[in-house]
Amino acid sequence: MADNFQEVKDILREKKFGKLFVGDTENTLIQFFRYLFVGGLATVVDWGVSALLFYTVFGEKQSLAIAANSISFVAGLIVNYVISTFWIFKTSKVENRFVEFLGFAAIGLVGLFMTIGITKLFQVWLGDKTSLFQIIAKVVSTAAAFFWNFFARKILLYTKKAS
Repeated sequence: MADNFQEVKDILREKKFGKLFVGDTENTLIQFFRYLFVGGLATVVDWGVSALLFYTVFGEKQSLAIAANSISFVAGLIVNYVISTFWIFKTSKVENRFVEFLGFAAIGLVGLFMTIGITKLFQVWLGDKTSLFQIIAKVVSTAAAFFWNFFARKILLYTKKAS
């Protein structure tokens, strides 16, 4: 890990910021930095597709909210997978792309369940009569799921074991 910090320190000192964005890397810190952008874009896709489906296609029917959110989650997951495998994680432990995607998706589902669980926990702690619980829960659960998704994917799918 010290090598990861040293490489980033050198990049910043030498003002070669492009190295943070371009080129293959196994540096966890650089991958994490890139994942901030990928995760952010996937979140925008998720929320955008959800809003589009719920407010326009499904006509704001509460009974279809779960369908809208499920479809949008898959759309965000696909965006995250495609960009992550082309920009961040170049070396996979899994040779079959479909199996790799299933592992990627399973990790994402755990992150989704974490988000739901944390939100419910905050609802119990702060009560659902205040919108404050929703804001705090969303920030905490998004951060927790983000860290889970990155590190679980990095360790379980994309870190080669030393020979």
